[in-house]
Amino acid sequence: MYSLDARKPRADETTSAGVGADGPDIAYSARDVSKVFYAPDRSVTALDGVSLDVEAGSFTCIVGPSGCGKSTLLRILGGLEQATIGQVTAPERKSAVPVSAFVFQEHGVFPWFTVLENVAFGLRMAGFSREERNATARTWLEYVGLSEFANSYPHQLSGGMKQRTAIARAFATGSPCLLMDEPLGALDAQTRRLMQEQLIELWERERKTVVLVTHAIEEALLLGDRIILMSARPGQIKEDIKVPFDHPRNIDIESTPEFADMKHNIWESLRDEVQKSVVFS
Repeated sequence: MYSLDARKPRADETTSAGVGADGPDIAYSARDVSKVFYAPDRSVTALDGVSLDVEAGSFTCIVGPSGCGKSTLLRILGGLEQATIGQVTAPERKSAVPVSAFVFQEHGVFPWFTVLENVAFGLRMAGFSREERNATARTWLEYVGLSEFANSYPHQLSGGMKQRTAIARAFATGSPCLLMDEPLGALDAQTRRLMQEQLIELWERERKTVVLVTHAIEEALLLGDRIILMSARPGQIKEDIKVPFDHPRNIDIESTPEFADMKHNIWESLRDEVQKSVVFS
């Protein structure tokens, strides 16, 4: 099982989809993945021939215009959708702890559970004792600044607090991989800033494999080590960009010329794709 205090797997339980003799561990691997959605009157190709390797312990951001298949790709990597064509390899599950934990834009907290019960839910499903899961949940509530709301219910929380609850739950599971679909997209600008800083801190502490879908170029540059730029539908990988900023990282990098240049270049690369999505969506 995973160590409850550090929430990291023991050395003999590290999961990986592939380990190259001279290369990094690969958590997720997609090869020539296409996805077609069928309806009675037409079919829509969401993804077309996508190939991608995600290194274990990396923070990868997927950016692209609306409707380009970003969320579909994330769900295929996590096993929530099946590819129509192509092959996907994901880490092997070796314990009761799920390999992938998800965080969605709508945060998905259970209204009938307290904040503590929500954060402990994944551990409950994995068979941890009440004492173990509550201790771990309280640790993560402290990390995200919600300790005093442990016994509150979601309707008593702001949107940002609900999303912090969802993120704490994902980290608390001990899953080695986090798949996040616009997790901060519904938040106001100030709360989003705080959550971005918190995500950086949590990832730098845990070094889980994170794949995050976002529309925001600034967010991708601030959070990610790598940015996958996708074309308009049908989604293909247009560029694969390494983010050069060192860790530990904070929002001060946004004031640097390097950040501004990268943001401009990425937007120039995406501009035509965004225009296509507006015209043809």
